[in-house]
Amino acid sequence: MTTNDVAAPAGRTGFKPHGRSWRVSRIWVYRLLFAVGFLAFWQFASGRLADPFWISSPSAIFARLTEWVRAGTLQHNLLITFKETIAGFLMGATAGVLAACVAGASDTIRRTIDPFVTAIYGLPKVALAPLFIMWFGIGMAPKIVLAAVSVFFLVFFSTLSGVREVDRKMVDALRTMGADRLRIQRCVILPAAMPWIFTGLKLGLPYGFVGAVAAEMMASNAGIGFLTQNAAGQLDTAGVFAALFALMVVTSLLNEGLGRLEAWIFRWR
Repeated sequence: MTTNDVAAPAGRTGFKPHGRSWRVSRIWVYRLLFAVGFLAFWQFASGRLADPFWISSPSAIFARLTEWVRAGTLQHNLLITFKETIAGFLMGATAGVLAACVAGASDTIRRTIDPFVTAIYGLPKVALAPLFIMWFGIGMAPKIVLAAVSVFFLVFFSTLSGVREVDRKMVDALRTMGADRLRIQRCVILPAAMPWIFTGLKLGLPYGFVGAVAAEMMASNAGIGFLTQNAAGQLDTAGVFAALFALMVVTSLLNEGLGRLEAWIFRWR
């Protein structure tokens, strides 16, 4: 029994302390204080403790972001990277879940493909970018493919772990009742593996952006990767930080959205 289960004292009938809401609000306050403190120290250090050429400053970065927003540069390039990443994320996540379900359904299949999947996973994904550019050109296609590959492995390994943790007694019970493999996958394995799937999705989303941006930096005329590379070529430190900051904000918002979706799906917990 917790303190919230104790009956309210006389004169305070119906009063319920919202402990969880308070803890969440307090965490957000701490996050805000940390961010403000970090930015204040950065602004102070720029020009006093370090050369602004190397670390820029929050005020210069904000000015560059404002300039890009007014000109429409940031929105245009961010939208392109967003489209590439989301397309690659959906492709990679779907393929990862399906492949994990197939591999998890048979120990023979899993053990057969394991060394090959591990070998490909060990390759630096950025090293694949030139190959994809040679195959698919310099349009959106190689960025989408690289984002999909980056997401696939994280979702695959996470989902496979969840599939292997499913209670075999439940699977055997459905088989006894005459359920086929597809029904077992839909009614038992996928629901049981859902927490692992969401873990893979939350881990894979930032890597999807990394893949898309890496390909953009190698061969592209638009996107956040292009914007970063263009600013670096002009020795514009504020521009590089501004592009990276915009990417961080978008990634954090999408990750927060995934977290809220997970909380809503598992609200019964």
